[in-house]
Order: sequence, then C-alpha cells, then structure tokens
Amino acid sequence: MKPIIITLSALALGLAAGAVSADERTLTIYTYGSFVSEWGPGPGIEAAFEAQCGDCNLEFVALDGGVDILQRLRLEGEGSAADLVLGLDMNLMAEARELGVLAPHGVDTVPLRLPIDWRDDTFLPFDWGHFAFVYDTEQLATPPASFAELLEAPDDVRVIIQDPRTSTTGQGLLLWIKQVYGDAAPEAWARLNERVLAVTPGWSQAYFSLFMNGEAPMVLSYATSPAYHMAVEESDRYQAAEFAEGHYLQVETAAMLESSDEPELARDFLRFMLTPDFQRHIPLGNVMNPAIDLGDELPEAFERLIEPASLTFTPEEVRDNRRAWIREWLNASSR
Repeated sequence: MKPIIITLSALALGLAAGAVSADERTLTIYTYGSFVSEWGPGPGIEAAFEAQCGDCNLEFVALDGGVDILQRLRLEGEGSAADLVLGLDMNLMAEARELGVLAPHGVDTVPLRLPIDWRDDTFLPFDWGHFAFVYDTEQLATPPASFAELLEAPDDVRVIIQDPRTSTTGQGLLLWIKQVYGDAAPEAWARLNERVLAVTPGWSQAYFSLFMNGEAPMVLSYATSPAYHMAVEESDRYQAAEFAEGHYLQVETAAMLESSDEPELARDFLRFMLTPDFQRHIPLGNVMNPAIDLGDELPEAFERLIEPASLTFTPEEVRDNRRAWIREWLNASSR
C-alpha cells in the first residue's frame, strides 16, 4: 500500500500539492499517523520549523507506527524517499542501525533530559514515557499496584492490550513482562490472558474505540496518558496504575538518512527538535514527556503523574530476542 503524504501547511493554506515553489527545499519525514493528525504535534511543529527555515517545505509521510517505519526502511534501503525518520523507539534502534542507511546526527545532546543516560550518535530522542495500565476510576476504585496483583485480580477486572507484532505499545508490554518475569514470562502471559478482553492492532483502537467507550476498566497505554484528560478535559477520571516492579521505558527518536537530498536541512530539523519551539508541542500534542526541560511551559498536569522506576533492555537485547519473545506470547495466547 502506498503511503499517504500529508503536507500540513499546504492543507492549512488550502494549496494544491503541486503549488510548492521550485526554489523551496523539501524535507520528507516518515513518521506515524497520530503525530501528524490535527490533534497531534505535527501541525504546530511544521509551522514553527517552516517559519524558522524560511525557504523550506516540511512533508510528512504518515505510516502506521514505528514497526511500519522500520519495515519501510528495510524495503526501500538507500532508495528511500525519506530524509528523516521520526518515531523509531529505542527498542527498534539496533534493527534500524543494521540496515546501514542512517547517518550520524551531529547534534549537541547536552539539552536532553531523560531518565537514562543517552550517548547514541545516530538516534536523537524527541520524547519519552513509561508504559502503564490506565484505568477508569468510575469502574475500578482500587487498581492493582503490581503485576502480581493484576494477575490475581477478580474476573471482572478486564484489560485491553495491543499486538506486539504491530504496535509499539504492545511490544512495550512484551518487554515489560519479560523484564519482570524473565524465564517465567510464558506463565505470566497465560495468567494475564485470562484478564484480556481484546488484543488490538494498535493503540488508538484499544484506547479510543474500546476503553473510552467503557468496554473494560483498564487499557495498556502510557503513564502520561492521564495528563491529556486532566489538562484538556479537566477530568481526573482516568489515571495510571503504578506497579511496584517498575515500568518499561520508551524513548522515541528521530534519525536522518545517508541518502538524504537535504542533509543540512535534515540536521537543522534535528537541532530544532531539542528547542522549546519543537518540544512545547509534545506534552499535550503527543501526550509524552518532552526530551528537554520546558520549565514553566510544561503543563501543570504533568506534575500530578506517577513517576515509576524505569525498566529497560538494550536495543541489541531486543533485536536478538524479540522474535523469540513474540513466539512465547503467541504460544501462551493459544493455550
């Protein structure tokens, strides 16, 4: 299936796709659909960057998610139309690096503020968050405080999760359970499956189509998700359950391609990523933690979120074991 190219500034101005001036530089970025949606951070980021660069046109290519971005790079190789990819999380970095199509970013990472030390010279973070089970306080007054409590919860405590083969949140749960349970992960999956109401291909279907319609009291999402409800809807109804074992960390990154026709513009965008003009769109646009300190610009709701301990595997550990861990999940799900 061909990608859908969304040029947000062109839509905003009501211009036809062919109306871009011949002397403008075009920067093509592969990312995921929610990033460039009307409620995502893309529109504001595009406007801010184009105002700064003066003679450039930012063109987003919306794919399904990080796994799909990786797959597109694998298929296109050095012939990719992208200058940048935005949305590969740290668990996909090793597989993406092995493709040999990415270039060093050359950006000063001093402004970064992450829960972990970051020294990678190819992948540049733009946000981060912890995977978490978000619960509806009107359906569940006292949420489980650990995986152990979730696995032993009453039968009416049902959860909605995502498929780790197609969803980065689903993959996050896969890694989270493996980090907590190790060799006992298959048994943990078998017990969790007794609580699972549905497994969806992606996050949006799970969160908006099912959870927000009251189909289950819990959904796999992010510890930052309640911030949107608190800040935008002025509601404390949806909260994240904090687990004693810790929560798996996701860091989302961007990287430039060696084959880029606009390498300087690509690096300009990467440098722009670590400025307030980009980052101020992340907290409520992507509903994730910004990658730099936004100071007073950080919405107050973020001060009321849980602050869990971070669990991680190295990107290389994920690369070497992801397929085997997915098989563990599939085998447990078929019991």
